Amino acid sequence: MDYPGLDNRRMPASASVSTSSPRLLAFDTSTDTLSVAVQHGERIVTHTGAGGAQSSTTLLPLIRTMLAEAGLSLGELEAIAFGRGPGSFTGLRTACAVAQGLGFGAGVRLLPVDTLQAVAEEARHRFGATRVVAVLDARMDQVYSASYDLDRVSEPTGVDDDVQVLAPEQIAVPAGWALAGNAFAAYGDRLPAVAEAARHEVLPTATAMLRLAPVLLAAGRDVAPSDARPLYVRDKVAQTTEERMALKRAKIETPQP
Repeated sequence: MDYPGLDNRRMPASASVSTSSPRLLAFDTSTDTLSVAVQHGERIVTHTGAGGAQSSTTLLPLIRTMLAEAGLSLGELEAIAFGRGPGSFTGLRTACAVAQGLGFGAGVRLLPVDTLQAVAEEARHRFGATRVVAVLDARMDQVYSASYDLDRVSEPTGVDDDVQVLAPEQIAVPAGWALAGNAFAAYGDRLPAVAEAARHEVLPTATAMLRLAPVLLAAGRDVAPSDARPLYVRDKVAQTTEERMALKRAKIETPQP
């Protein structure tokens, strides 16, 4: 989509990150936690706070403040990374709309990052996990899931076809792989049994996106703002009253071990 009055031809063919002084903005609004990070050379300014519905009103002022703190203007950015999904329907729309507006206004390429890949990268960074099955709470008694072999750092994984929405019991975790994400509180006893040390409670963070950005940009994953899209794994975003009641009845009738 083109915005009247803006010169969309300013977009470079592809973004790249300076190895000496990267200048990046990243944000994720796919969960109930808002994560924003700005990188200017070796300096990284971060924010983590309440997300959800608040993100639509707090994200833009927060970005302006953080860019100023990092000593950057929008036009100086090499790319803007955003969590494209899967995740909260409203959160994904917010992230994509804000990224598009900033990208069009400043003439900056966008980098849509899979939220599940950001989960896997956060598990690698914090816990040393290199083979990760990432799971995010999808509500409606389901989880979003995708698998990432992070030993293959030069080959970004997690294309659309790899992302699934499943019942917790349907998740498969190969031997030696870790399970990471935010689905443990809601579905911990229904997820596959793995060693406690191989379960990592992590979220998709903006700093994880900053770490992924060089490889993803080198692979040509950046897009013009007009081509940025959220990743919706399912069209249905809520259960009907009848479905919720049936689920409650099933839980009551299921014998406890």
